[in-house]
Amino acid sequence: MADIKEIIQSPIFAKQKKRLHKKQLKNLDNAVKMIFENPDIGDMKVGDLQGIRIYRFKSMNNQILLAYEVDFNTLYLYAFGSHENFYRDLKKYLH
Repeated sequence: MADIKEIIQSPIFAKQKKRLHKKQLKNLDNAVKMIFENPDIGDMKVGDLQGIRIYRFKSMNNQILLAYEVDFNTLYLYAFGSHENFYRDLKKYLH
């Protein structure tokens, strides 16, 4: 298990986060806390998204996907959102 000392948000993640309501923001913060405590909690992706993990959580009766990566002692938060076009947009951002 990695000992995370720093969390870095991508510009897309920060922009998406600004648009959330208070309850959604609280759910997102809880998801980030879960990842911080156990970085291996998400599903490891393969292929184009190799090395990226996806953590699924509920927010206001919707399933939300959160893409992140742990590199040494740093947690990188890339993007979050509903399943619709999520992987396509994530691939476009990472490449």
